[in-house]
Amino acid sequence: MTTPSSREPSGRDSSALPRSTTLRAQKPRTEGPRLSVGFILARRFTLCAFANFVDVLRLAADEGDRSRPILCDWTVLSDTMDPVASSSGITVQPKERLGDPRRFDYIVVIGGLMDETPSLGQAYHRFLQQAAEANIPLIGVCTGAFFLHQAGLLDGYRCCVSWFHHSDFLEQFEGLNPVADQIFVVDRDRLTCSGGASSAHLAAYLVDKHVGRAQASKSLHIMIIDDALQEDKPQPGLPLDLKTQDPIVQRALLLMQQNIDTPITVQDIAQRMGNSKRQVERHFRLALNTSPQAAFLDMRLNFAKHLIEKSQKSIARIAVDAGFCDSSHLSRMFRRRYGDTPQAFRAGPTQED
Repeated sequence: MTTPSSREPSGRDSSALPRSTTLRAQKPRTEGPRLSVGFILARRFTLCAFANFVDVLRLAADEGDRSRPILCDWTVLSDTMDPVASSSGITVQPKERLGDPRRFDYIVVIGGLMDETPSLGQAYHRFLQQAAEANIPLIGVCTGAFFLHQAGLLDGYRCCVSWFHHSDFLEQFEGLNPVADQIFVVDRDRLTCSGGASSAHLAAYLVDKHVGRAQASKSLHIMIIDDALQEDKPQPGLPLDLKTQDPIVQRALLLMQQNIDTPITVQDIAQRMGNSKRQVERHFRLALNTSPQAAFLDMRLNFAKHLIEKSQKSIARIAVDAGFCDSSHLSRMFRRRYGDTPQAFRAGPTQED
């Protein structure tokens, strides 16, 4: 639980937010933009996530697409003022040094390629910690959540990460519970999103609260993005070859994928999602004409098939990785599904064939 602070976010009615996700209060702004955002760009940051976030602010800030920072403003910050290269090679020139974080309503960290940016550095950590002490809400975009955690600023918070980086987060950061089945998460004064198009929806969420729903919708429409999505919308682009738009089924499938080596029950999945077992089963039947158990088995067999084709792991190891009791269990299910044993499948067709 957090105690409300004296800082009231400008241009926002806090009662409009769900109680479980209410942002800390900020002092009302008497003049200037209603929403001011400072950006920190990690080295090799993801340009798409940054551009989507900024463009929502830019289009909401003025009439049409004139882009004057009237209702919103945005500033790229740095401790050195050196240009920052994105993962695509395009560089961005910071505008201001870090300074006092209290001049902003939010501080946003745009993450980048994980293996090339082990840490932002102590200057940025101090700045982010000062912002947290001043009750400035912090936002992690893409792998930006990793950097907030490195600065000690995500303990006790739920955070959103891309499904692509979910396992990386679990490996590197013990004791946290990252969410990979929503496009963004608002937990008190920490906001995180999976990057890509979801950063536009998170920015629109802020514009809606501070500036107005009309401006948020206008930004997304000009960017040819659908209407603003709520935070619990399942992440798009899941690596699942299953034709369904049912959000309950999509989230259940993602939970299955995240637990593919230690299968969980349908009851556990339903509880994590806040649904009943019967609801989940009904949605699977209507969306995929199958049961959750059958879909999970099919997913595990597909995963095992991929490992047999693409890796040199033993069949016994693959059985464990795909959540089967042992190699015999995998072989039995594999043959029933594909008409061959894992060993024969790996060997490929014989010359007689």
